[in-house]
Amino acid sequence: MKALGRYAAATALVILIVFGATWPFLDGPGRASLLAAAAIAVPVQWASFLFLVGAGGDHTQFLLRWGIGILARLGIVAAVGLLLPRLARFNGSVLILGVCGFFFALLLLEPVFIRSGKGTPRFAQ
Repeated sequence: MKALGRYAAATALVILIVFGATWPFLDGPGRASLLAAAAIAVPVQWASFLFLVGAGGDHTQFLLRWGIGILARLGIVAAVGLLLPRLARFNGSVLILGVCGFFFALLLLEPVFIRSGKGTPRFAQ
């Protein structure tokens, strides 16, 4: 569970940096869209990471769970791109780029919290 806590803290830091860097350049709907993108991407990332941690040192389970997490993210990107801009007054381009960008950046953080030892994936504690 320490790995999830550290991963959650790192993702929160990334989100804060992104908001700080982009906030002055966005209008009201753009800011709302970026907030919505973070609200969608972060819980999905945390759940996917927790699901991945459940694999332990089993290579097959690790790869299977990683693939399921990637497919879930792709499905959410498709749903967000097709549904949310039509249902609410979001800026569609900021919303979809925000979700994809958050997924990409936070997915790149996952290996930092997974360390390898003796050929088996282990989670940093």
